[in-house]
Amino acid sequence: MEKYHFIGIKGAGMSALAQVLHDLGHEVQGADIEKEVFTEHQLRDKGIRILPFDLANVVEGFTYIAGNAFDDNHVEIRTALEKGYPVIRYHEFLSQFMNQFTSIAVTGAHGKTSTTGLLSHVMNGDVDTTFLIGDGTGFGLENSEYFTFESCEYKRHFLSYHPDYAIITNIDFDHPDYFKDLDDVVSAFSEMADQVKKGVIAYGGDAHTRTLDYKVPVYFYGINGDFDVRASNIETVSNGTRFDVHVGSEFLDTFTIPMYGDHHVLNSLAVITVGYLEKLDMENIKRAFMTFGGVKRRFSETFKNGMVIVDDYAHHPKEIRATLETARKKYSGREIVTVFQPHTFSRTKKFLNEFADALSASDKAYIVDIFGSARENEGELSSRDLVDLIPDAELLDESDDIARLNTHEGAVIIFMGAGDIQKYEKRFTELLS
Repeated sequence: MEKYHFIGIKGAGMSALAQVLHDLGHEVQGADIEKEVFTEHQLRDKGIRILPFDLANVVEGFTYIAGNAFDDNHVEIRTALEKGYPVIRYHEFLSQFMNQFTSIAVTGAHGKTSTTGLLSHVMNGDVDTTFLIGDGTGFGLENSEYFTFESCEYKRHFLSYHPDYAIITNIDFDHPDYFKDLDDVVSAFSEMADQVKKGVIAYGGDAHTRTLDYKVPVYFYGINGDFDVRASNIETVSNGTRFDVHVGSEFLDTFTIPMYGDHHVLNSLAVITVGYLEKLDMENIKRAFMTFGGVKRRFSETFKNGMVIVDDYAHHPKEIRATLETARKKYSGREIVTVFQPHTFSRTKKFLNEFADALSASDKAYIVDIFGSARENEGELSSRDLVDLIPDAELLDESDDIARLNTHEGAVIIFMGAGDIQKYEKRFTELLS
């Protein structure tokens, strides 16, 4: 048994990794800010101690896993380094950890968390699989041969990894505070693909995935069209979506998933491809699909006073479109209301018109203040700039006028964003109660 102290344990990846190591029998604790974060609840449920940051936490006997949100001047990191205790960055530790498994990395600009969650659940329907998901969920199984994990492109952290397989859900420009342009993003994904050992499973409908120079076999998946793995005969049914799957010229099977929208079909194709390549039992895979309950903050639903209240992480125009597609297909005929919190000034400025276009697909849009970040807490624009581009959109304050949402009787109200949008949702649900 090893002893680990996580510096920044409430981070999504850090929380998940802490749970994995705890489940595998190690002593785990960590420190972070005292503000409540949604990732901390699973840590507390497992009895993992969460301390406030303090140099007194740094004692002999622990390996210190440092979150990427903090530099070496952070009080705990600096103290551990000065005392000569082992300190390792999150992505470097994860790179070493995965070597004991057949590893499957899930990466892409959008859909990483949903696909990782689906892959982890479905694989565990047939084989023991340890997993790490970007919604803060992790689970370690002592006898597992497989490890599935979310692999983030930000600051090229995924170049630390050499997985057996990689799923690439798509390639798109995001994180404008780091990447120079789309070519820079494509270059990063190309480097990542070069490090995969066995095979790449990539969405073939994305023009950029087609341009990478793969050194291992690549399996392109998509809907209809010329793909190695393809879905056809897609139909919405009472319990989700049903579709046929072909691998090459071979009919594989008919699958039903308890989700709505083409993006969920695509995520499922990536999962099915992994199962096919690893020769998993397709009957077990089919059954596991139907028990998938989703991941945190991805179309998470609460039902109050005849309304459907949805919590969703969407913070990019393409993610917003996918979330609204799900809402339209699942709740056909209902009013769709969005409460959107832009995330970072640089992203809002870069995609201002695209955000407006995506949000215009809702019946009514409310915009709250931009959520900044530790690296970027001010900018040249405000949420008013976005409101002015969306027909009939309004600004919404957290406390003074949240009650306005109550006028949308029987609506689907979607709280979207990657910041602290949940405080607006919490305020509204408390009002309804």
